[in-house]
Amino acid sequence: MQRHFGELRQSDPLSRLHAGVHIWQNIQSLGHDPKGKVFFEVGTGRAPVAPLAFWLMGARRIVTVDLNPYLKGEIVKEHLAYISNNQDQVRGIFGDLLCPERLDALVRFSKRGRFEIEAFLALCRIEYVAPGDAARTDLQDGSVDFHMSYTTLEHIPEDVLRDILKEGNRIVKRSGLFVHCIDYSDHFWHADQSIPAINFLQYSDRAWEHYAGNRYMYMNRLRHDDFLDLFRTAGHRLLKVVPEIDPRAHEMIAGRSFRVDDRFAGKTDEILSTINSLIISRKAGPAPTVASYRLRDGHAETIGFSRR
Repeated sequence: MQRHFGELRQSDPLSRLHAGVHIWQNIQSLGHDPKGKVFFEVGTGRAPVAPLAFWLMGARRIVTVDLNPYLKGEIVKEHLAYISNNQDQVRGIFGDLLCPERLDALVRFSKRGRFEIEAFLALCRIEYVAPGDAARTDLQDGSVDFHMSYTTLEHIPEDVLRDILKEGNRIVKRSGLFVHCIDYSDHFWHADQSIPAINFLQYSDRAWEHYAGNRYMYMNRLRHDDFLDLFRTAGHRLLKVVPEIDPRAHEMIAGRSFRVDDRFAGKTDEILSTINSLIISRKAGPAPTVASYRLRDGHAETIGFSRR
């Protein structure tokens, strides 16, 4: 249904390529060089575009794990065709981070007569594990440099998230980083801008279970402060935290024109109207938290804070 009527009608990998570059650049901003390193991704989805982006920038190996085998060769093939037909645009996304010889190899592969998903994964050094469990991997201790996800953690129950971070602590090197981009917004808002980005916060757990209590729409509805507590409880130091506030949601919350369910009572206006964030952490070390709010579309005042 998504292929014929929903978001999968367009095989455009650009947004995910941008996300991969964004993650890579944020790793670099903390003094790490991702080139030649090993990535572990929680949640592959229909196509491993972020892992592909990492390989195009020089990653040595990318392990991507998904609970369900959603990977679709047809979509991957279409993504490769798009990249092959829009090479200048792709080069513009990566800039100096691109390994040109790898892009050339990918384009040659995409123009072959027969597409095989296994051959694609082998070329890009992507190890796809599905069905798989990010909380119970068979990877060796300290074998991963960067543990990451992109808009995945909001779809995982809190107790499972704790197990995933615990396993991450085992497989990630002492010097490694956890880099996670989390979407806190009501995902129905993505397709219906008439509702606020935090529309689902008005419902009780029981009511929301009725609307979205299935494996396709499940969201844990954890807020930004809940996720920060999750990482801290896992024994992490928060190195970089960049939350984004939606101005419309912030205005509705501050003006008391939107009432949240009792589950979310007591949280600040900023926390309630935060719709996504980048969180980078590590297992040990004295590094401080660096956080800055930026408001969606620049319509509200920027709020900055720092915590240890």
